Amino acid sequence: MKKVVAVIFHAPCGGSPLERLTEAGQRANAVDLVQWLASAKISSVDYVTSSHVIASQGVPPGVTPVPSGDEARFHFGDYLHQLIRGHRPDGLLYFGSGSGALLDNREIDRLVEFAGGAMRGALFNNFYSCDFAAIANPQELLSISLPPIDNSLGFALADAGFPCYALPRDRGTQCDIDTPIDLLLLHRTGCGGRALLSYLQTAIPPHPTLDAVLPLLTDRSAVLALVGRINPTVWSHFESEVACRTNGYVEGRGMRSAGTPHMPFLAQVLREDGGRAFFRRLARAADGAVIDSRVLLADRGVLPEKADRFASDWFQTGDIADPLWHAFTEEAAAAPLPVLLGGHSLVSGGLYLLADACWKGSELPRRLHPDPYPWEDAQP
Repeated sequence: MKKVVAVIFHAPCGGSPLERLTEAGQRANAVDLVQWLASAKISSVDYVTSSHVIASQGVPPGVTPVPSGDEARFHFGDYLHQLIRGHRPDGLLYFGSGSGALLDNREIDRLVEFAGGAMRGALFNNFYSCDFAAIANPQELLSISLPPIDNSLGFALADAGFPCYALPRDRGTQCDIDTPIDLLLLHRTGCGGRALLSYLQTAIPPHPTLDAVLPLLTDRSAVLALVGRINPTVWSHFESEVACRTNGYVEGRGMRSAGTPHMPFLAQVLREDGGRAFFRRLARAADGAVIDSRVLLADRGVLPEKADRFASDWFQTGDIADPLWHAFTEEAAAAPLPVLLGGHSLVSGGLYLLADACWKGSELPRRLHPDPYPWEDAQP
């Protein structure tokens, strides 16, 4: 029987309330992941974290804690090499602690089957920005230079000639707990494993704009602006599931996994015209907006601390130290249209969850789009 092992990487957040909320959600999700992996008869599960407290006290039952040292010097690729040398597995499953929240047992089994198969290769939830992956014949990775973060793992393997494959994009593969907004949307849809849902019942504070954005999605006359790193497949699914029309401003894809010297167009507009004019123009084009703010505000690819980013997502301007993010968030809060702010996860897995959440309690028929005509079944 082939030896398939799993590793869950957990990067601790800081000490702000929204960071602690997000990290606790990721740890609850890891408990569910471990249970699913145990049912799939994984040989072993390692839990890698730079937090010595979590490694000694907060690890889900049934896993091996692996302290990774100083987070500032942590190198994802080097640690993956170390794990492969130590376990010498035939197959490897990798998960970030916030990923896989909506996978079911059947999907976990398929990942294990791929990892334990004879065909060499890697199967990604998102080739362009990896959150989880199944790798068959991982010993071959020892001869490949791997990246310092998981986002660009697909690029590194493909460039080295290692076969790479992608899972279909759906809410199971794209949902990732990366910000507090992701937990908010999971809570609103009632989606997730047992441990995660139990945590969500008591942890999520009210959000200032979500309840103003959601009704727009079921309004045939409304227009919603989508801004940021939006995959066309995800956008297409979202449009098929909501009643409103959507305008998409797609920029910054691959921002973390494959850097670029180009500055996104809308980021230039925001910097040159200011937040007040930016949101005033946006309000003339749409009734509401879902914005990947990281694309608009990254300074040559550099972002401020998570505390500032998460506080911006919740419009907590008093907790934002970075002056650019503080000013942007103030203008977003005062914008003449409701705005939902977040990161890449908001405009990937978050769009699937928004499309579900908007229909909760609605009496409108969910299907508001015509079916394709079945030409092959039509009678002459």
